[in-house]
Amino acid sequence: MASTSTNLINPSGPTPMHGEKLEKFNGNDFKRWQQKIFFYLTTLNLARFLTEDAPKLEEGQEADKEKVVAIDAWKHFDFLCRNYILNGLNNTLYTIYSALDTTKALWKSLDKKYKTKDASLKKFIVGRFLDFKMLDSKSVVSQVEELQLVVHEIHAEGMSLNEYFQVAAFIEKLPPSWKDFKNYLKHKHKEMSLEDLIVRLRIEDNKIFEKKLGNNPVVSKANIVEDGLKPKKHKHSNEGLFKQGHNRGPSKGQKFRGKCYNCGKLGHRAKECKKPKNLKKKKTKANMVDNTTDKMDSMSLSVVVMQCNLVGNTKEWWVDTGATKHVCANK
Repeated sequence: MASTSTNLINPSGPTPMHGEKLEKFNGNDFKRWQQKIFFYLTTLNLARFLTEDAPKLEEGQEADKEKVVAIDAWKHFDFLCRNYILNGLNNTLYTIYSALDTTKALWKSLDKKYKTKDASLKKFIVGRFLDFKMLDSKSVVSQVEELQLVVHEIHAEGMSLNEYFQVAAFIEKLPPSWKDFKNYLKHKHKEMSLEDLIVRLRIEDNKIFEKKLGNNPVVSKANIVEDGLKPKKHKHSNEGLFKQGHNRGPSKGQKFRGKCYNCGKLGHRAKECKKPKNLKKKKTKANMVDNTTDKMDSMSLSVVVMQCNLVGNTKEWWVDTGATKHVCANK
């Protein structure tokens, strides 16, 4: 009597409440939904009704008040548990499974149908892993994360993959542009963990990204523009110098703005001057030596000889510079 009553719940006790809304199951990803609903029922202290059968009076036993109350309590909480599960189904599935009268029957029916369906999905998940190939058009790191999700689905289905097998598979699935890096990883004698491989791939992916865009793309573009403008400017200036020349002056369409060396007026050259040629400068240059000689005659010059070594005839001149005064050995 006592053992029977301890296994049953008093219907007058408080009903557990839960404020979280359960995700509706639509027939896909049953395993994830099953784990969520199981946790949900556990927090409500109703998970044991998933496997318990309804209590019954044994043959020959009298239906005393205590047993009847215990049976009614069990039915009450089984009703709550069953409807919590039904409320986690979409409308179509709710209509199908609402006819089942106990939680155990409902749970067993769902488990049998959709676990068998999930078993067929294992082949598709394995096929996704084997057919997965990385592309050059996408980041390698993002594709590695996608492949990790597929591996997680394989583990969730109860299939295990050795870590070193995963490392070798990840290396083999690298894109074609990573051929050299792939060969480098293949020829490494030291074994790597999957975490170390992902770190290496992330570093290499960042290097490739920096090579494509440059370490400082803004400065690089600015330098390209500046370097592109400078040669053009220098080229035009050289062409102008080459065409006009340093000694040619302006072109025919331009008027000479300098000063005439012949008449001193502006607007024309000396060779274009209509006045007689000015010989003043030439005469000045020609008379420069004469004027200098006249000035030399008016100057008082003296030469002091401190020591003189004579070679040859002492009677001859030893200095003849064209000066007005001569020095000889004989005083």
